[in-house]
Amino acid sequence: MIIYVVNNGDTLWGIANRYQIDVNAIQQANQLPDPNNLLVGQSLVIPIYGIYHTVQNGETLWSIAQQYGVSEQSILSSNRLPNPNLLYPGERIFIPPIVHVVQPGETLRQIASLYGTTIQALISQNSLQTPGLLYPGTQLIIPRPKPVTEVNAYTYQKEEDAVQTVNSLQSLLTYISPFAYKLTENGDLEPLKDELVLEAATANDIVPMMVITNFSSTEAGTNLMHVIFSSPDILTKLMANILQIMEDKGYRGLNIDLENVLPEDRDAYTAFLQLAVDTLHPKGYFVSTAVAPKFSDTQSGLLYEAHDYEAHGRIADFVILMTYEWGWRGGPPQAISPINQMKKVVEYALTVMPADKIFLGFQIYARDWRIPHAQGQIAETFSPQEAVRIATEHKVRIQFDSIAQSPFFTYTDEQGQKHEVWFEDARSAQAKFNLVKQYRLRGISYWVLGYPFPQNWVLLDDNFEVKKLKE
Repeated sequence: MIIYVVNNGDTLWGIANRYQIDVNAIQQANQLPDPNNLLVGQSLVIPIYGIYHTVQNGETLWSIAQQYGVSEQSILSSNRLPNPNLLYPGERIFIPPIVHVVQPGETLRQIASLYGTTIQALISQNSLQTPGLLYPGTQLIIPRPKPVTEVNAYTYQKEEDAVQTVNSLQSLLTYISPFAYKLTENGDLEPLKDELVLEAATANDIVPMMVITNFSSTEAGTNLMHVIFSSPDILTKLMANILQIMEDKGYRGLNIDLENVLPEDRDAYTAFLQLAVDTLHPKGYFVSTAVAPKFSDTQSGLLYEAHDYEAHGRIADFVILMTYEWGWRGGPPQAISPINQMKKVVEYALTVMPADKIFLGFQIYARDWRIPHAQGQIAETFSPQEAVRIATEHKVRIQFDSIAQSPFFTYTDEQGQKHEVWFEDARSAQAKFNLVKQYRLRGISYWVLGYPFPQNWVLLDDNFEVKKLKE
């Protein structure tokens, strides 16, 4: 799987011809709004087997071939190398896949054993419809090992839409988190229509995670949490209500997402997290939290001060870093999830909690700001697919911020109003996946389902083996 950035004069047919792949395969992977009109700067996922390798100091063609288990000749055939004996650090080389030609009498089990892979991986990689019938001469792509990761996704879609989304992503989700059960001042929880989603999760071997929160689109929830934290009786009632819902509906874990908590309630928040673990662990449930994106323990502000990273990492089973919303809808236009800022949060988190407890938060939506930005203006939120459609409609160039690792563009609407749009594409998604792999984090958590982004899911599947948890 590779990512290609459109240049002047490119056509979909020309790109497909260059990589010797069917045009429809590129269209299916990217779901282009207008395949006949590509935009300069637009990124495309090219679903071909193979990967790119960046040459390091001292590497040779032979050493690279040995590293990937392919022949030097196969690399030469796939690249236009002016001098195979002289490779430069930083040079990108395409590594073709390992191909096995089936011999008479061979079985999938024998082939899987030969290459140290699994029968299921071979079936999946080659889309085998009748794996029991192998014909001599058939060429099989041998899957390369992929790191294992866990994937969570929040959703606040309507139930029917959420079910459809869960079914379509069933192999790519470890957890599904319907958002959310809202706390009340007396310890009750506002009801949530989640029965159909939980049913779909069970059918698709996805772990349902109950989410509780104190805020909404209209309420910060600050005073609400102070009232709850101040009353042992309300806390006891709240935990009993949480446990009852989990038992009744089949949730297997709890995600605590409390935001805008007063700084003076920091210790009370930590105590509540410990109470949740002490209550739920003996019953076989796990507990996770979602925390604001912090760079240090002393970071000031209502969003940050009550979130004690060290305590959450020590007490909870895992922690979701909400590494998004730098480009929030009420602020000026900028990348929503800039990789440079996300990296700072991860590096701080790793100083106080282990990597195997950290989920990287990943938002999958776009924002459209009117420019110049004026205080009080609210940006429009929609999907990355809609962002590409708007850019295509207005025939504008896609730009890419190399520091934030995020695409953006500007356009002028029919009324003469200028806009700036920041969104996610294949390049920004790959940058986030690389961050997860670089620091060996436990997983990825998406906020939020309901915004189509086909490139992301294709690349997620290409980068990782998504872990499924058994009962």
